[in-house]
Amino acid sequence: MRQFVTCAWRAAAAASLVAAAGLLAGCEPLSLAALGIGGSAAVNHKVNGTPYRTFTAPLSRVKTASMGALKRMGIKPESTTKMEHGELITARIGKREIEVELESLTPNTTRMKVVARQDGFFYDGATASEIIAQTEKSLGV
Repeated sequence: MRQFVTCAWRAAAAASLVAAAGLLAGCEPLSLAALGIGGSAAVNHKVNGTPYRTFTAPLSRVKTASMGALKRMGIKPESTTKMEHGELITARIGKREIEVELESLTPNTTRMKVVARQDGFFYDGATASEIIAQTEKSLGV
């Protein structure tokens, strides 16, 4: 009798695991859809956590929007440097160094990458993401 109870318990446990796995697998398409629809305001992240976003807008328009975003956040740009295919805006908030890189991919497409470093080592992804979100707001995206 004891062996029967042990076998019945194991069978019930195995059936529960199979049922749970089936239910969890059914949720995967929903979670993937949620990520695709509203995942972090369309801000993508690289492996190191640096946020970036590609806009369907010319570099000049994205630059104006990003400067407006910085101003709204109370961040004063220190310098703007021209690069081969774009511009680099640098700013500082306390111990945080901010770099906003704008790269013209085509005449109507601009890639924006924001790096916020604290003490030159730690990355502040929240501040960088908010700069991109405020730029999106300025562009009406």
